Amino acid sequence: MTRKVADCRKYPSEVNCTLTISGEEDEVVQAAAAHAVAVHGHEDTPQLRADLREFLEPESATLAD
Repeated sequence: MTRKVADCRKYPSEVNCTLTISGEEDEVVQAAAAHAVAVHGHEDTPQLRADLREFLEPESATLAD
C-alpha cells in the first residue's frame, strides 16, 4: 500500500502550521482530522474527512520538499 502525506504547510492558516503526517491513507485521514479539530478549529464531519482525502499526496511526491 502506498503511504500518503498530509502537509499543513501547503494550506495557509492563521497558526502557520508546519505539521506533516504520513502513513497509510486511513491512518493519515484519522490523524489529520483530529489535528484539524484540535489546532485549526474545524468540526470533524464526513465532508472534512472527504476533503482531507483529496489533499493527500503520495509520500514519494513529497520526498524532495
